[in-house]
Order: sequence, then C-alpha cells, then structure tokens
Amino acid sequence: MRAYLALALFLVVVLGGGTAIGLATLPGEWYAGLAKPSFNPPNWVFAPVWSTLYVLIAVAGWRSWMRAPSGPPMQAWAVQLALNFLWSPIFFGGHMIGAAFVVIAALLASILAFIKLSWPRDRVAAWLFVPYALWVAFAALLNGALWWLN
Repeated sequence: MRAYLALALFLVVVLGGGTAIGLATLPGEWYAGLAKPSFNPPNWVFAPVWSTLYVLIAVAGWRSWMRAPSGPPMQAWAVQLALNFLWSPIFFGGHMIGAAFVVIAALLASILAFIKLSWPRDRVAAWLFVPYALWVAFAALLNGALWWLN
C-alpha cells in the first residue's frame, strides 16, 4: 500500500506541478508574435504530449525512489525535474529565449544521465525516459530555432 501512495504522490507532484507551471506561463501574445521555424508544431500538440510525458517521468521517478531514494538515478531525476519546471517560467514568463536554451540543454543532459544511471539498475525506468529524451531533444531544436529567428 505504501508503494501505491508513493506513486500517487509522484504523479501529483510531477503532473500537478507541470500543469500548474504550464497554466501559470501560457504562451500568450508574445509567443504568438515570434517568428517560428517550419517544423513548429501546432499549439494543441503540447498539452497531450507533456501530460503523457509527465506520467512517464513520475513512474520512472517512483521506480527509482523505490530502489534507492537517494541514489544517483534519483539525484539525476530530481535535477531534471527542477530544470523541467524552470524552463517555462524562463521562456514564456521571462521571454528569455537564450537562457531557456541553456536550461533545456542542461535538461536534456540530465535526462540522458538518468537513462545512463538507471540502465544497469532498472531498465524499465530508463526506457520510460526515452520518449522524454526524444521530445526534449526536439524541443531544444525548436528553442534554438526560435532563438535564432528572433
């Protein structure tokens, strides 16, 4: 029973935190006015993608916490979550595209670190981060293109 309560807490923190930050930093007029690259997805894509990824992030974090609450994979997991939650306020809230690019590059590095650190201990947790890594790599490319164009 304790394990399921922990999973619920991970889901609340990750999905709830991501949703709250997303709602607090909606793209708005500033983002709408930016020059965008041809590969920029429509705005409606982001909410379902991030919701799905947040569930995967929470489950991977829960699995890592169950194995070793303060182990290296959990430390990498905490770093990636902090960077993830930091990006939107910097990009959408602060309109600092270049600074956001630095954050998203560090985020991608921390995601890859989590995968590498988790692989020998929990391949399921590592695999849960692969779609996240792919999406953040794409998002970093998009962030970089927006920085270049604006």
